[in-house]
Amino acid sequence: MNRPPAVLWTAVVLLLLVPTTAGRFLLDLAGGVLLALLALPLILSGLGWIAWKLLQSRMISCNACGATGLKGSAACAVCGTPYASEGGQSASAAAPSTPASDVTIDVVAQDVDSDS
Repeated sequence: MNRPPAVLWTAVVLLLLVPTTAGRFLLDLAGGVLLALLALPLILSGLGWIAWKLLQSRMISCNACGATGLKGSAACAVCGTPYASEGGQSASAAAPSTPASDVTIDVVAQDVDSDS
């Protein structure tokens, strides 16, 4: 395996230790890369928090079933109840709403004889 000569490593160490322009440039470059690596998780988490808050501001909750949907939707995707219109009145506000538990189908299990 080819290894770099010791002269090359000595030159790199001298560039970093001796206060020359090239040595300062290498230290500044290493410091900038380290700062970017440390700051990147903070920046990404901040952007994620902003995106989450933006998404939350665009969500609306259904009055009938409690499911959430986007504000631009006309009706709830789960139960079909129309969302409140821009005037603040809901299309179902005039008629009383039936709870979802009253309109569910009750299923009863029965044993079936295989002799028939």
